[in-house]
Amino acid sequence: MPVPGAARHLQNANPGGPILVPAESANALVQIALPGGRRLSTTPVSTQPHDATEAGGKIFVADERADSVSVVEGGRRVGRFKVARQPGGVAPVDGGRKVAVVSVRDRVVELFDARTYKRLGIADAGVGPTHLVTDDKSTLYVTDTAGDALLVFRATDDELELRRRLAMPTSPYGIDIDRRRERLFVTLQGSNRLVKLWTNGPRTVATIPTVRQPRAVAVDEETGRAFVTGDEGVVQLVDPADR
Repeated sequence: MPVPGAARHLQNANPGGPILVPAESANALVQIALPGGRRLSTTPVSTQPHDATEAGGKIFVADERADSVSVVEGGRRVGRFKVARQPGGVAPVDGGRKVAVVSVRDRVVELFDARTYKRLGIADAGVGPTHLVTDDKSTLYVTDTAGDALLVFRATDDELELRRRLAMPTSPYGIDIDRRRERLFVTLQGSNRLVKLWTNGPRTVATIPTVRQPRAVAVDEETGRAFVTGDEGVVQLVDPADR
């Protein structure tokens, strides 16, 4: 399925799709149906959309070069709100009632109401944060790439609290979560490895060699398999039993 512009990230809006494709150079969000791969919509957003997530029936798109988040519903942009500089990741919190955004340049993570877009909280996010995932409840996991750490935050009604900093040498970057199996997957760019962790703690389960310069990781919650992309032009498949 061809899409306009380059895409560095893919997100599955729901278990049955659609796939969300932020087309960065085209300044658009593409939605693709599963399993057939039909393009459902192409929605203009702001400059260089980098990541997207579903929350509360809407799609929230992190516009990296516009310092904003675009809100898409029914294939149309229905809203936009300003965030800290260079938003690199966005994820649902509290069952989709809230949205978390990590901003690379300002090195903060912010929490917003998904209905009113009001900012509810903000916290420092280390030396150089890049990406985040959540358990869809109240726990946020942020990769601090420059700080060689995984940061664990807890969201309450009106604040974000740093609960733990887990040292993770060699540049943690890509991250995904298997909520069904309570596992985190983090790529280490500096050592070409993938770390699997229990979300409770978190505690390391396994460390697996990967393709060179591993960037994105995506997990299939139906099977527990993870897919890793890097600089070698291939996608690496990681089975649940791999160590």
